[in-house]
Amino acid sequence: MNFLAKSVMNIARTCIANTIQSNNLTTKFCRDSYSQAGNILNATRIGVSTALQELGQIRFGSTLWQMHRRGGPYRKPKVSKNPFDGAPYMKGVVLKTVIRKPKKPNSANRKCVVVRLSNSKEMTAYVPGIGHNLQEHNIVLCKNGRLRDTPGVKIKCVRGKYDLPHVSKRN
Repeated sequence: MNFLAKSVMNIARTCIANTIQSNNLTTKFCRDSYSQAGNILNATRIGVSTALQELGQIRFGSTLWQMHRRGGPYRKPKVSKNPFDGAPYMKGVVLKTVIRKPKKPNSANRKCVVVRLSNSKEMTAYVPGIGHNLQEHNIVLCKNGRLRDTPGVKIKCVRGKYDLPHVSKRN
């Protein structure tokens, strides 16, 4: 409880200090002492209410059932790493084919293509499987899925859709 009291006092102190600094500018425009006191009281009231809202986020001695019932704003939502703005697949046009080298323990070169997606982003996409016949202006379907050992490659091409055929049978 000592922690609670200290944090409330610190927040109230900073709010009052900020309002006094901002009120130094307003004293030139209005000489009425009542309006200044009203400004300080109003700012203090706002500061204390925000402090209490913040302190409401802290759980002291809550049971699991109380935390379950309360739910809500304690966990911040994860930021999506999806480069397609939430879409599972996206069509793209091949700009050029490139070969990327993987990070340290791996050494086999990765066949990739630079793709302009339909949301006008340009990204490097991995072409899975053995061999491909992609050239400039071909159309490919891309899906999410990063290549862990190759930096900067966050999407993969889908085989057997549009201009990228399935892997040909090897003898």
